[in-house]
Amino acid sequence: MSTYKEAGVDIDAGNEFVKKIKPFVKSTWSSNVHTDLSSFAALYKNGRGKYLVASTDGVGTKVKVAFKTDTHDTIGIDLVAMCANDVLTIGAKPLFFLDYIACGNLYRNHKNLEDVVKGISVGCMLAGCSLIGGETAEMPSMYGWYEYDLAGFVVGEVKGKDIISGANIKKGDRILGLESSGLHSNGYSLVRKIFFDDLDLRGVNYVDELGKTVKEELLEPTRIYAQEVLAVNKKLKGIANITGGGFIDNIPRALPKGLGVEIKKGSWPVMPIFDFLQDKGNVAEEEMYRTFNMGIGMVFIVDNKFKDSHRKKIENLGTKVYDIGKVVDKEGVKLL
Repeated sequence: MSTYKEAGVDIDAGNEFVKKIKPFVKSTWSSNVHTDLSSFAALYKNGRGKYLVASTDGVGTKVKVAFKTDTHDTIGIDLVAMCANDVLTIGAKPLFFLDYIACGNLYRNHKNLEDVVKGISVGCMLAGCSLIGGETAEMPSMYGWYEYDLAGFVVGEVKGKDIISGANIKKGDRILGLESSGLHSNGYSLVRKIFFDDLDLRGVNYVDELGKTVKEELLEPTRIYAQEVLAVNKKLKGIANITGGGFIDNIPRALPKGLGVEIKKGSWPVMPIFDFLQDKGNVAEEEMYRTFNMGIGMVFIVDNKFKDSHRKKIENLGTKVYDIGKVVDKEGVKLL
């Protein structure tokens, strides 16, 4: 069976690394810092009852799909999404964004990187924040002539009374799943292995099971959930961004100790791409739920009495929402 680790990404090693660096990171904190390295974003108290909320991220090896297909106008949207969705989990409104672009040769990448920044600007508009600057580094000894890598940095703001901390989550609260746009920007080392190595497909190949070309499927931009979060954030108990680690690692990050969730499979439509990967890649079910979002890009944890009203508000924005499970008094994620 294919695994993410076999494709080169060890989630457990990443979690262990975070544990080891915590003492060094915490040694720099002032009393204004309010965070934990396992949370999706960091808070910094800036006075007047408000907090700055910051996050940084990249798009992983999805950039290699952009190289392979010579398509660069959507990867910038992914970059903003990966950062903005994290600060949204705290209930913060994204304020501004900065990018870092490293490339092997700026002259040869000029048009490609112009498309990347165009995508970043689109992402910022979708997130409701401003692109205020960045850095471009030309590093010929690090990257090939037509290669680049991306990192993003976002800062948002939230009032102290509006912080979504997860502290008041209790047994019986419901899990609402918001539809994803597809793969988003996670699991691409395994995705590329299956599509390009195992199946020997190209970007232009049309895949009947998907109803689109490889390029169209793999470069679909990550959904940005700014409108959805800000529409209902004052009544949300917790939010989990379903990124690297999938359901298994991400949902527990939004929960207090001692609590877990039961997720009912079949309570939402799993997109064809995930069935395709599981079948063609021979990927175990638990591995799928720990690597991919399975069609749910973000989950809201809500009191049962607000479940229906929240669904209505979000669906009025054009986003499909599903009641996919509940909070239980046993830690972990159980798939039913």
